[in-house]
Amino acid sequence: MKGVVFKMNDVMKAMLERRSIRRYTDEMPSEGMINDIITCGLYAASGRNFQCVKIIAVTNKEKRDQIAEVNRQIGGWDEGFDPFYGAPVILIVIADKTKPNHVYDGSLVMGNLMLAAHSLGLGGCWIHRAKQEFEGDFGKNMLEELGITGEWEGIGHLALGYTDGENPQAPERTPDRVYYIK
Repeated sequence: MKGVVFKMNDVMKAMLERRSIRRYTDEMPSEGMINDIITCGLYAASGRNFQCVKIIAVTNKEKRDQIAEVNRQIGGWDEGFDPFYGAPVILIVIADKTKPNHVYDGSLVMGNLMLAAHSLGLGGCWIHRAKQEFEGDFGKNMLEELGITGEWEGIGHLALGYTDGENPQAPERTPDRVYYIK
C-alpha cells in the first residue's frame, strides 16, 4: 500500500482492502451478522442528524428474486441475468426525499454497510437502480406492504453474502487526485 507511513488500524485496513464482489455462494449469513452490518449502517453520519435513511433487509429468496428481476429489466440485461450476482441477501437503502441531504446520507449508509460486511468476512457490492425501482409501482407497492409512508428515494442495494472465490486485488490508484493548499 504505497504512501502509507503510519500504523494502520483495522478500520483503515478494511477501507483499503474492501472490493466489490460479483460472485457469491448461496450460503446465507447468520441473522446476527446481518443485524450487525445493518447497525453499522444506521450509525453513519447524517446531515443535521436527521437519520432520514431506512434499510430494507431482504433474505426471502422469492422476494429477492423478484427484486432482481425488476432491477434486471430496468438495467436492460438479457433474461436470466442476475444483477445481484447470486448474493443471498439484499440490503436496500432508501432515504426521505424531504430532507435536503438524503442522497448523501444514504450514500454514507451504503459505505458503512460495505465496510462492515468486509470486516465480518462477507462480500458486498453496491448495486444501482434502486432510485428507478422505488419510482415505479413495484417499489411503491413494497413500501406500502412494509407500512412505510412518505416520499422515499432508493439510494442503492447492497448485494451481500459469502464470496465465491478470492477477493479481487485493488487496481492502482489514478494519479493526480489530491492537491494540497498549505
